[in-house]
Amino acid sequence: MKNKLKYKKQIDSEQRGIKFGYRSGLEKTIAQQIRERGLQVQYETEKIMYSIPTSSHTYTPDFKIPTQRGFFYVESKGRMTLEDRKKHILIKTQFPEIDLRFVFSNSKQKLYKGSPTSYADWCVKHGFKYADKEIPEEWLSEK
Repeated sequence: MKNKLKYKKQIDSEQRGIKFGYRSGLEKTIAQQIRERGLQVQYETEKIMYSIPTSSHTYTPDFKIPTQRGFFYVESKGRMTLEDRKKHILIKTQFPEIDLRFVFSNSKQKLYKGSPTSYADWCVKHGFKYADKEIPEEWLSEK
């Protein structure tokens, strides 16, 4: 009896998003926009190590967008929890060279019920670029 080994075929990051599903409709829309632009979809390809005091964690940005100068990351958000906000501030503090931007379903949404602060306000306060619904053309055209 012969031993038949099966080897799993490696899939690229775009295929992973298609096979296992994007985590949201917004991620799927952004992937399509990137594809239509003629760029390679790089979905959750990298993990960024960051530390919460006394413990280490990883963060996987949704999309990595190439530019002539390098790249930036895009995180798509329908809802941004307190934990998300803390995490992104820690990452920005620990890795100021990382260019992380947000695409929200609605940047005018408040941080929590009764909050005077919107997601857009939070981004401005903490120095993050942001957009609504899709990646702005000027981001995709950066040199």
